[in-house]
Amino acid sequence: MVKHVEPDQILVKMPSLRAVKSFVAAAKYQNFTRAAEALCVTQAAISRQIRELEASLGVSLFKRAGRAVELTEAGTIFYDAAYLSFVNIAQAAQRIQNSDKRKQELTICCSPAFSAFWLSARLPGFFAANPDIDVSVVTTNNFLKMEPGVHPDIFINKVSDPREGYHSIPLFYDLIYPVCSPLYLEQNPEIVDLDVLQNHTLLNLSPYGRSQIAEHVDWGVWFSSQGIDVDIGPGGERHVFNANDYNMLIQMVLNQQGVCLGWHQLVSPMIEQGWLIRIGEAEAVYREKSHYLTYSESRQDNEAFRTFKTWFLGCIADEQTSVVQLEANS
Repeated sequence: MVKHVEPDQILVKMPSLRAVKSFVAAAKYQNFTRAAEALCVTQAAISRQIRELEASLGVSLFKRAGRAVELTEAGTIFYDAAYLSFVNIAQAAQRIQNSDKRKQELTICCSPAFSAFWLSARLPGFFAANPDIDVSVVTTNNFLKMEPGVHPDIFINKVSDPREGYHSIPLFYDLIYPVCSPLYLEQNPEIVDLDVLQNHTLLNLSPYGRSQIAEHVDWGVWFSSQGIDVDIGPGGERHVFNANDYNMLIQMVLNQQGVCLGWHQLVSPMIEQGWLIRIGEAEAVYREKSHYLTYSESRQDNEAFRTFKTWFLGCIADEQTSVVQLEANS
């Protein structure tokens, strides 16, 4: 038995879209002849469609003055709604027609430090090689709790498989050494001696900030890895500045305001460009603490994701080669 469907009152009462289209054109150009030219029809057709529309609505939509026409109050109200509706329909149709031509998109989530010091230095090369792929970057200090509506395709952080439906690939481990500006080292060459370095201004990443880079390392831990016991607590004698923003610490280093620990994958581009300089040969290596590329399994066959993954892992492989050489020489 066929179920009876009640008439849809909105659709039933809708005036003819062809008539509305003619009306919008006439109202836009304020001239029936120009409206006819714009729609590639005759003036008589425009006039007929508008008469039918006015009869359907029971009001006059135009005040006619020779060849020119002006909207009535009712015509203005109807034009405002009709024109906006046609614009929305036209734009939606255009998006559908161009759906196969649209750029591919990826959303990447990482820490502010990784975004500022790693991605920003390398993404221009990716864009140059892949102009058909758009990348959106979301930075956060809380990878386990995203804002509503944010569903990244890729995470770059220190948490393996942080949520259901994602898979993680290990990237690199932590290699950490002190860095300062070239001018600071020139003015304080004695800081290559760790016993002297510990008495200079130490810029320290506080626990909240460290959780996004290397939560187990601060100046106290780093000095301990070198066999030196240093008290950097509130009661300590040394001048230690704490902040949870690694970007801020690096900026302070660039401004000759002290020394901070450098995570190799973040500071190596600035060292290569001469903005920062490594202090001495001492370093701490934590092979058990990996960073991961975590991606949505629903995107693993996506062409844009595969392209980005190949490029990204290639960058990491090149950098790991330099890390191995760096460790071999130290």
